[in-house]
Amino acid sequence: MKKTIFLIVLLSLYLNLSAQELNCSVVVSTDKIVDADPKVFKTLERAIDEFVNQTKWTQKEFEPEERIECSIVLTLNEKTGSNFYSGSIQVQSSRPVFNSIYNTPVLNYKDDNLSFSYIEFEPLQYDVNAYQSELISTLSYFVYLIIGMDADTFDLNGGDEYFNICQNIMDQVDSPNDKKAWQSNTNKFNRFHLINKILSPTYDNFRSTYYNYHLKGMDGMADNQIEAKNNIKIAIMGLEKVAEITMGTQLSRIFMDAKADEITNIFTEGPQMDTDDLVQALYVIAPTMANKWEKIEQ
Repeated sequence: MKKTIFLIVLLSLYLNLSAQELNCSVVVSTDKIVDADPKVFKTLERAIDEFVNQTKWTQKEFEPEERIECSIVLTLNEKTGSNFYSGSIQVQSSRPVFNSIYNTPVLNYKDDNLSFSYIEFEPLQYDVNAYQSELISTLSYFVYLIIGMDADTFDLNGGDEYFNICQNIMDQVDSPNDKKAWQSNTNKFNRFHLINKILSPTYDNFRSTYYNYHLKGMDGMADNQIEAKNNIKIAIMGLEKVAEITMGTQLSRIFMDAKADEITNIFTEGPQMDTDDLVQALYVIAPTMANKWEKIEQ
C-alpha cells in the first residue's frame, strides 16, 4: 500500500514538472452578477487554474524557471439562463530579460466577446482534434496565443507552430459565424482577425518587431545600452508600416498596450540618444498614447 502511494506521488510530481509551460494566475471576477451562487465561480476559477497550468500544451520540456509568467482574468458581467455567462477575458504575459532580474511585458490583450456556458464541476479537458466547448476553445486559444507570442520574442516567427494551433482551434468552433468572437464575416477585430493577421505575411513587421525588440534590444541591455536602445528604436519604427495597413492599427495597439510604459521608461532614462524619428513614429503607431510620447520628447 505504501509503495503504491509512493509511486502515485512520484507520478504526480513528474507530471507537474513535465507538463507545465505556464505559471499562470487565474482570476474570475463576478462583481456585476448578484443572482448566482458564488461557490460556482470559485469552482470555475479553480477548474480554469488547473486546466491552464496542468495541461501539457507543447512537446517541449520546460524547467520550472522557464515557465511563462502570465495571467488570465475573466470578468463576468452577465448571467443568462441557468448557466450561460458573458463578459471579457484579459490575458497578460511577460518573459525574463537576459542577464537581468527584470521581466519585460510581452502581451496585454483584452477580448470583450467572452461568452460560454458552465455547469459546476464539469471537466475541462483540451482535445486537439475536436471542439469540446466554448470555454475550452477560448482558454486554449489564449494559452497558445501566450505561448506563441513568447516564442516570437526568442526566434523570428518562432511562434508559428502555436499560432497554427490557435487557427485550428478556431476552425473547429461550432457555428463560428454566429459568435462575435470567432466570426470571419465582420470588419470588427476579433479572435479570427487576430490570428489571421498574425499569420499573414502582410503583417510580418508586427512579428519581427517582437523579435528584434526583445532579442536584439532588451536582451542586450546588460552589455551595451546604447546599442540595445537603438535596436529597440529600429524595431518599434518597423510597426509604423503595420499601423498604415487595414486592421494593422489593432495589431500595433496590442504591442503598445503591453509596451508603452516600458518604452517611455527606456527612452527617458539611461544613456540619451536622438529620439525625434522614434517619437514621430510613435505618434503614428499609437496616437491615443500621446501623453506618454510627450515625456520622451522632453
